[in-house]
Amino acid sequence: MLTPVILSGGAGTRLWPLSRELYPKQLLALTGERTMLQQTALRLEGLPAAAPVIVCNEAHRFLVAEQLRQTNVEPRATVLEPFGRNTAPAIALAAHAALKSTAAGANVDPVLLVLPADHVIRDVPAFQKAVRAALPAAEEGKLVAFGIVPNAPETGYGYIQRGEAGGAVYRIARFVEKPVAQKAAEFVKSGDYYWNSGMFMFRARRYLQELERLAPEIAKICEAAFAGAKTDLDFTRIDPKSFESCPSDSIDYAVMEKTSDAVVVPLDAGWSDVGSWAALHDASEADARGNVARGDVIAEDSDGCYLYSESRLVAVVGLENHVVIETKDAVLVAPKDRVQDVKKLVFRLKEEGRYEHSLHREVFRPWGSYDSIENGPRFQVKRLKVKPGATLSLQMHHHRAEHWIVVSGTARITRGDEVFLLEENQSTYIPIGVRHRIENPGKIPVHIIEVQSGSYLGEDDIVRFEDRYGRQGTTT
Repeated sequence: MLTPVILSGGAGTRLWPLSRELYPKQLLALTGERTMLQQTALRLEGLPAAAPVIVCNEAHRFLVAEQLRQTNVEPRATVLEPFGRNTAPAIALAAHAALKSTAAGANVDPVLLVLPADHVIRDVPAFQKAVRAALPAAEEGKLVAFGIVPNAPETGYGYIQRGEAGGAVYRIARFVEKPVAQKAAEFVKSGDYYWNSGMFMFRARRYLQELERLAPEIAKICEAAFAGAKTDLDFTRIDPKSFESCPSDSIDYAVMEKTSDAVVVPLDAGWSDVGSWAALHDASEADARGNVARGDVIAEDSDGCYLYSESRLVAVVGLENHVVIETKDAVLVAPKDRVQDVKKLVFRLKEEGRYEHSLHREVFRPWGSYDSIENGPRFQVKRLKVKPGATLSLQMHHHRAEHWIVVSGTARITRGDEVFLLEENQSTYIPIGVRHRIENPGKIPVHIIEVQSGSYLGEDDIVRFEDRYGRQGTTT
């Protein structure tokens, strides 16, 4: 029985402005109705697989939990990384979690199938066939990498050179860093090289043994950090003090390139890591002129473009091989051959202290979301959406008052000592310093227009008294 490990970390900066630090690409529906995380979980159906172990950023925990709930996937464990430290530590934490959850017997050693949450795989049967082919080698103690059969001399991927065959797997002769174009063409022509997919399979204890031998500091710190983990609702919260000093390293550098037990299984399944807007264009269905359009888009005399509209009409004339991405608070325009440089824009946004690198205008919370639709001196207008059965924390503000107008659904309001229902087209006022809360007791979302007024409107002006989600700090 396989134990899938779904790695849902990372910020996906090259897909800005759609992907952002607090709402990265794995949580977005980029190639269909399901998000990339949901697609990753659902492509396991039909395999001999147990419930997955999820590793994600602490800031994404409620988004990840909600998306999995929508697909009826109940994780075996959800491990929260307090800091991103690359794949070698993340997989080590997942291995400890898998061993703990199967600890009925000391000799139990589950086979882990490690899958990044942000990959596209068009041919799921071919993917599952490769997984089944890899299983015997993993059960025997090999560390299996999945190598993508290349269809072009890509310079943006690392390569794996195969050695002699052993059944359905090949010994790995060597890993190669991202090559120049000429070398990449030679690799593809030879037929002996695969793209390194970042997907792996091995037994949990076997991986930890090799990690201890080849990267002992990572192994030691991850063991201590997991031993100090605390359970928080359905999450395993890793001890930040222990984990902070962990070196950041990929599984490739820390283990796979050094072990003598690495093997590779070829995978030809329409794979893409969707690492840029150009890659997303290639992974999407285009029209007769090579354009991919999402949302309210009109293209005239344009070819080979990726055009995305989130909130308004996007119209283009005479464009060739460009991407145009519109969100509620940012617009990106770039030639497709320059989209790798989008991360430079994100770096500049960070340097300038702007919020757009990390947050969308619509901010998602465990209870729903809020969208800041207008603001000015001493006022701000938000649109709140509260999910059925959800509730905001019981809270108070020192510097602002709030007016609430229900535009859809029915809300239960706590205002000081009062508790009352507020229906569509009804409103209420929350003075400064009064405890308050919004709940949705119904079966449809509640939509509320909130008008804030006061001397300070920051999200850190919150005193929380009760919160069903166990949150601390300044998030609403």
